[in-house]
Amino acid sequence: MVKAIAPMLRDFMQKESAGGIVLIFAALAALVVANTPLNAAYKAWLDIPIVAGFGGFVIDKPLLLWVNDGLMAVFFFLIGLEVKREVMEGQLSSWNKASLPLVAAIGGMAIPAVIYLAINAGTPENQAGWAIPAATDIAFALGILALLGPRVPVALKALLLAIAVIDDIGAITIIALFYTGEINTGYLAMGGAVFVVMLLVGRMKVPSAIPYVLLAILMWAFVLKSGVHATLAGVAAALTVPLVAHKGERLLEHMEHALHPWVAFLVIPIFGFANAGVYLLGLNPADLLAPLPLGIALGLLIGKQIGIFGFAWLAVKSGMASLPDQVNWRQIHGLSLFAAIGFTMSLFIGNLAFASPEQVDAVKLGVLSGSTIAAIAGFFLLKSALPDEAESETQADTASDDTLAKAAA
Repeated sequence: MVKAIAPMLRDFMQKESAGGIVLIFAALAALVVANTPLNAAYKAWLDIPIVAGFGGFVIDKPLLLWVNDGLMAVFFFLIGLEVKREVMEGQLSSWNKASLPLVAAIGGMAIPAVIYLAINAGTPENQAGWAIPAATDIAFALGILALLGPRVPVALKALLLAIAVIDDIGAITIIALFYTGEINTGYLAMGGAVFVVMLLVGRMKVPSAIPYVLLAILMWAFVLKSGVHATLAGVAAALTVPLVAHKGERLLEHMEHALHPWVAFLVIPIFGFANAGVYLLGLNPADLLAPLPLGIALGLLIGKQIGIFGFAWLAVKSGMASLPDQVNWRQIHGLSLFAAIGFTMSLFIGNLAFASPEQVDAVKLGVLSGSTIAAIAGFFLLKSALPDEAESETQADTASDDTLAKAAA
């Protein structure tokens, strides 16, 4: 069991890292297209109406909302699978494993929100965006982290993953509590009925993924029509998948591994391309210093450093948690900047928080500027804090598979 964790973690990070690099190129492509004569075609593409349904049950949305409500439900389904696995047998399965990332993640969500609200105290129309800088984009962060190669300790990568998973749990909770509109109780009840059926299928430990997928799609449609954000249906559906199905098949792990390439190389890049396009020509410093983008950028940059590094330091010094082996405080500081790359989840929450195109563009500006500075600063800070290649190779040669697995777990 222990020896199996390290290869799984390496496989996960390789897929996420490569997907993060693809996401970076997708975001850059969106920025290029939005600031060239292709901008009109780009906007028209996002506004293409798509209708699906049967009988009187019809979903009629533009392409952008199909991406944000539909494709992102697949992303949230994968998050749900990861969260369940981590809680049941991974990095969040015991207090000893979860204490440091839990405390750090709480700080990394709370302090950015406080900074955002402080900067936007005089603009009540911006208050709904308080959760935007609380998010972390694990794919983007691992994509940048991959550029540092094998010098990065496995334990540091595992800590970043654990913080990001807890951050995702926080984001899901925030979306459910604060970004749900008017509710249609009839459709919500039908979605709940499907969820109960999925729970029964899970308790029967049905070994095929097909019934879970089909029921998840049905539940997503009902939840979408109910007014609750449909991506939450993805999380709820994932929680019904058994870790071990009939005849000992590790169904949850199988579905997680099968979904990773699709999410990393298709879902998230499409979301990035559809949402990162912001018109930058004609911008001046006053635009960057407006309360909404400034609150997001500083919430990410300053808030994540104070929240993650500060809360981790307090947890260790108080004896509540301990630093992983081969990880030092400079590396934790670098990690806090990588966690300040908000991109995907920050843009997603921004779309939920604001309906005004001007505010959404300001969100994009704040997220892109804050995430870009955090990525560059984190890269160079962590690079200076890592052992040189010769020392790193020596450590890798002398470390056993069991040690690496324990650090990952």
